[in-house]
Amino acid sequence: MPLWDSRWRKALDKTFEKFSFSLSFDKRLWKDDLLGTCAHLLTLKKAGIIKEEEWEILKEGIIKLWNRISNNLDIIKGAEDIHTFIEENLTKSIGDLGKKIHTGRSRNDQVSLDLRLYLKRESCKIADLLISLMEEFLSLSKLYLNTPMPGYTHLQHAQPVTLGHYFLAYYEMFQRDLERLEDCYKRIDVLPLGCGALAGSTIPLDREYTAKILGFERVAENSLDAVSDRDFVIELLFVISLTFLHLSKFSEEIILWSTQEFSFIELPQEYSTGSSMMPHKRNPDLAEHIRGKAGRILGNLLGFMAVMKGLPLSYNKDLQEDKELIFDALDQLKLALQVLIGFLPKLKFKEERMYELAKNSFLFSTDVAEYLTIKGIPFREAHKIVGEIIKYCEENRKGLEDLTLEEWQKFSPLFTEEILELFSPEKSIYLKKTLGSPNPLLNQRIIEKKYDFLQKKKLLWDSHKETLPTLEEILNL
Repeated sequence: MPLWDSRWRKALDKTFEKFSFSLSFDKRLWKDDLLGTCAHLLTLKKAGIIKEEEWEILKEGIIKLWNRISNNLDIIKGAEDIHTFIEENLTKSIGDLGKKIHTGRSRNDQVSLDLRLYLKRESCKIADLLISLMEEFLSLSKLYLNTPMPGYTHLQHAQPVTLGHYFLAYYEMFQRDLERLEDCYKRIDVLPLGCGALAGSTIPLDREYTAKILGFERVAENSLDAVSDRDFVIELLFVISLTFLHLSKFSEEIILWSTQEFSFIELPQEYSTGSSMMPHKRNPDLAEHIRGKAGRILGNLLGFMAVMKGLPLSYNKDLQEDKELIFDALDQLKLALQVLIGFLPKLKFKEERMYELAKNSFLFSTDVAEYLTIKGIPFREAHKIVGEIIKYCEENRKGLEDLTLEEWQKFSPLFTEEILELFSPEKSIYLKKTLGSPNPLLNQRIIEKKYDFLQKKKLLWDSHKETLPTLEEILNL
């Protein structure tokens, strides 16, 4: 029975019930609802609304309900939403005293609290997985620090890089994702409880006390905004979407590299599938799943932004659309990160194939231009000279490594014998002087710095986990 139906004379249409009730998906918030209820009851006790003996009875009822649900999630049924289910079951268990738990609060501030508690906990899980994934990328970067391969622009051969440098590029993307999650967490970590339906309560609820019990850093300072704010959901959806975008980019790389045309990798059988018709196939399904799910998660973000764009203050039922979208995004991201963490160490790289393509001497044309620039020729002029050399090679079916010193000097007298030693991927890579280039000597220092960074982030997220409330901690206050 809905909590609000005391003045209704007609039962709700059954189809409308199915359309509007949310228990089927918000039941995952049951722990958060009970934790929030405990904190609220303690705040009511502090305000003199709940007596000590009443608190003891309520506490016992909450423990019993917690244990019942823990042992059998299937008992969560037959109510409008998880908040109604909790209140009705407590009332059944301990009698009319259970009706006191909603004193001074509304489902508007209650649902926002539950969602924030849940997203704080889920953000910590995502952070742990991101850190593990970044560690895998660092391990591969270190392992393939000196493995040459062709780098690409416009999907065309550009300059020699290393496989380790490639992995560091993806590490950088996920580092930004972790930092965005960290920043987003600050705006999730705000207590809405005590704001009521939209205008607070006449009961003197100590909201700072409630925030301390539940481990919130700040208290919402405007009741209208607190019950209607879902910026934190949109922001987390954005962080998840951008993380998925980066996962999708890497997946596209894996798909390309596994083709015979690239032939850079051999897919592990544990993470691939075959064809029902073609026995020779090994398909990159994992990467294709991630690439496909990325589109779905981007849709979740845009969909909820569209929901929010025209809502007046304060609470509107449209806000119920937040949960399925954010729950789906969180579930899919956790799975994608977990599967990729297992997949990466099992990838086999065809280093000889990569090296063979990295030896294409035209990939060293920028090095030749900079060779001339270092000797005093303006870069635009050097670029033009090298372009003429490339044209000459194409017309004579030669590579840059095939040219004699006499041929080089036809284009510029500044070429000396050292130009003949330039054309190896290793030479090109180690000649790079700029921080952020694929030079293994520079990247070794960067990798060490990244490991230090991750250790600090582990400590940060461990500190966040320590603030997450547990039932035992709250009940012992």
